[in-house]
Amino acid sequence: MSRLQNLKTRLAEINAINMANALMDWDHQCFMPHGAAEARAQHQGILSRLAHEMFTSDETQRLVQDSVSECANEDDSAMLRVVKREIDQATKIPAELVEKKMRLSALGHETWVRARQTNDFNLFAPVLEDMFGIAREEAGHLGYTDHVYDALTDLYEEGATKAGWDSMFSMIKLPLVELVRRIKESGEQPDDSIFYGQWEDTAQAGFTEMLAKDVGFDFDRGRQDTAAHPFCTNFSVNDVRLTTRFKPYLASAIFGTLHEAGHGMYEQGSPGEWDMSPLAGGVSLGIHESQSRTWENIVGRSRAFWQRYLPKLKAAFPSFPDVPLDQFYKAINKVEPSLIRVEADEVTYNLHIMVRYEVECALLTGAIAVKDLPDFWNSKYEEYLGITPPNDAEGCLQDVHWSAGSIGYFPTYSMGNILSYQLWEKLCKDLGDVDALMSAGNFTPILEWLQSKVYRHGKKYPPAELMTRVTGRALDARPYVDGITKKYEALYSLTAGV
Repeated sequence: MSRLQNLKTRLAEINAINMANALMDWDHQCFMPHGAAEARAQHQGILSRLAHEMFTSDETQRLVQDSVSECANEDDSAMLRVVKREIDQATKIPAELVEKKMRLSALGHETWVRARQTNDFNLFAPVLEDMFGIAREEAGHLGYTDHVYDALTDLYEEGATKAGWDSMFSMIKLPLVELVRRIKESGEQPDDSIFYGQWEDTAQAGFTEMLAKDVGFDFDRGRQDTAAHPFCTNFSVNDVRLTTRFKPYLASAIFGTLHEAGHGMYEQGSPGEWDMSPLAGGVSLGIHESQSRTWENIVGRSRAFWQRYLPKLKAAFPSFPDVPLDQFYKAINKVEPSLIRVEADEVTYNLHIMVRYEVECALLTGAIAVKDLPDFWNSKYEEYLGITPPNDAEGCLQDVHWSAGSIGYFPTYSMGNILSYQLWEKLCKDLGDVDALMSAGNFTPILEWLQSKVYRHGKKYPPAELMTRVTGRALDARPYVDGITKKYEALYSLTAGV
């Protein structure tokens, strides 16, 4: 067996350990009894340490080095590039810190769930103290030149830095704030009360799974369950798990499912021959989020989509008001500052992300202490959205990310919003009348375009290079700013360009 093949076999073994850990995490969030948290934390901590030690071992590094001369094609060279980057990052983090973080994550999730349910920030505060302490340790091991945030955010988006995020937010902040102001001053606001009611969970499950299947999620290679905070995970190209949640607000499940299905279809779109290898899956969180936002917002909140599915929604929920399409379309695109990020409208969503970004930077640098987080959070919501959370459950306790130590992650959500419009602009140029396809329920050309241009490349190209290959340029906020402005000027009868 060649050294390259030995390396691939070893990486597949490491992948198996990581996927067993991921399966435990999925079970933790969907089905695990609360009393199992301590044991699950130990199991996941041990598996994380074993995978880390195996991946960073001298043997793995020697196989990587010896395999360079055996690369016979572009795919093998790309795989080695990905592995070298990941090993470089992993070897800098001590195995005991990896295990410590995973154990805290498993216990921290349970603490977060209880703290949110009981609106008890003090219960979760010690977890936050420890997680941000671990994040500072990680950053110190990884190394950085300009800002502690740089070391952490690069783990999620290759090449990302605080300076880069600041530049990105500067391109969209003023246009969004101005658009929100114009909408507010218009005095026009659609009625979205049609979505509030007692909707049966089984009906919500059936309808949302139908939507996911119709747009292209393969349920022969995936499934949908419920979780406190919707997410998508996968253990193979052929085993992708979606989650959603059912609430008295029907739109929550609908758009939550479309969002996670976007992630899921991206994972299902990797070539089968790359399964269990470092090339399979989404290349970065920014690109990944571009797909969830494409299917949730650009497709799912379009008039053409609901021209097809509004009659089906009314059939699935007989008590749903018999509203006309235009009224429904305005309701699903209502712009109103709100408290919960995952249910925020398209225009204000990035303002939610800016709050979290500023919180992370402030906590990492010590500009604020954990105990001051609720007040800092509330002041930022007042500044950016003009509202103040009535409690911490609807404020700084609403997101699961920090309980898992995912610090440096949030800006990729805004990047995904921007990239979704950039990719959609190119898709429309190539496919023509996309609205006609959606209103006919024909999503195959859209999915096939995305599979061909994005999904099938997995991690073969760095994210910025992938975007350049598809659209001719790296991140460009113009299509997003222009597209979202044009859409909501029409929805709210605003004078264009004013």
